[in-house]
Amino acid sequence: MESVVKTDSKGRKKVLNACLEPCAIEKGMRLIGSKWTGSIIYHLKNEPVRFNDLARMLGGASKKMIDQRLKELEARGMVLRTVVNERPVAVTYELTEFGRSALHILEQLRVWSESHQLD
Repeated sequence: MESVVKTDSKGRKKVLNACLEPCAIEKGMRLIGSKWTGSIIYHLKNEPVRFNDLARMLGGASKKMIDQRLKELEARGMVLRTVVNERPVAVTYELTEFGRSALHILEQLRVWSESHQLD
């Protein structure tokens, strides 16, 4: 619902449909807007990725930060964690259908960011 500012006959302003709780955009940004979260989702778009490979792809992120974000995404149902029964034991991460649903938004954000040469 969109908020609107109206002025009454005495010049007083009143907001109609004010956001009393986080709006849908804020809720979405809380989920995918954390540092490195969008990049993690984007790098998982094609196939399951092992943790260390993901850490290499995200060169500027610490392993602690990546681990924290992956746990958050797993708890929210966006990422599936799988233990691979090989030697050495490895863990892979892949997107769920819910996680994949964010890819279109992230792709648009990537294009917008590149077209405006954002730093």
